[in-house]
Amino acid sequence: MALAPDGLTLISGRNGAGKTNLLEAVGWLATLSSFRGALPDALVRAGAAQAVVRGLGRRDGRELLVEGSIPRIGRTRVQVNRQPLRRARDLLGALRVTVFSPDDLALVKGGPAGRRAYLDDLLVSSHPKWEVVRSDVERVLRQRATLLRQAGGRLTPEVALTLDVWDAQLAAHGTALAEGRETLVADLSPHVSSAYAALAGAPVEVTLAYAAPWRAGGGLAEALAAARTEDVRRGVSTVGPHRDDLVLSIAGLPARTHASQGEQRTLALALRLGGHAVVQRAAGEAPVLLLDDVFSELDEQRATALVARLPPGQALLTAAGAIPPGISPALCLRVEAGNVSAL
Repeated sequence: MALAPDGLTLISGRNGAGKTNLLEAVGWLATLSSFRGALPDALVRAGAAQAVVRGLGRRDGRELLVEGSIPRIGRTRVQVNRQPLRRARDLLGALRVTVFSPDDLALVKGGPAGRRAYLDDLLVSSHPKWEVVRSDVERVLRQRATLLRQAGGRLTPEVALTLDVWDAQLAAHGTALAEGRETLVADLSPHVSSAYAALAGAPVEVTLAYAAPWRAGGGLAEALAAARTEDVRRGVSTVGPHRDDLVLSIAGLPARTHASQGEQRTLALALRLGGHAVVQRAAGEAPVLLLDDVFSELDEQRATALVARLPPGQALLTAAGAIPPGISPALCLRVEAGNVSAL
């Protein structure tokens, strides 16, 4: 199945026909993970032993063939141009995607974890080297969590000595990640503000701020030292980049608690548009847009504004019903019971 190399590919079909699965497959080829957060075994069709994903693209003037087999039980295997992929991070940057979906409302309305993941995903899409930093932070946090659980609430000399090692690493890697996020937020802010104003049809003050509470007492090393007794007592790491947040405000008020659902959805779209612009500028080329039934949740004004604001480049749009005026697909596909055909 070929997609329109430039412009919009419209993917239509009834609800449950498999439209999102097609977009999810494209997203998987870029990140080796589901943008819905589904576990690997959930990506395998009922009754099948494995799922196979294969995509042929073009990168820097060269063809790039990515093939993956996802077993229901066992290890996922990936090949790039017929050669086994040794590390998942080696694929990062080969294909970049920006995903719009109705679930994006959680970026604004949900908890901090989704916003941290949003920032980290943008960092990695902009510069794949950030995947190493993110992985280092996650590794140290896992090791520290294991130690805290094993400590059983007792800060013995042995526990303190081992914590010194993990805290030194967490302070180094965590500070680097937080600084990267903060720089990203500064780059992102004007793009999000501009997109929000265009979607809302009026100038509105939108602010983004990176909140790292551990900075109040100095650096991360000092914060970890101050929290050590409490961390051991509770058995969890209470400070660090895994507790930080992206604070979003509209007209000076917290968007999560004070904005209407329409304002929250507009801000979520603006975050995706802003992130797309930041990645395009950093990478030198536009990511592929994956638009999963986004117009079904928008009123006519916002839908029309989003159509006008969509950046040029390759895009895939799923729709169960009519699409807004102004959209001119370069290719139309139909999905029925998991089967894809050209119209």
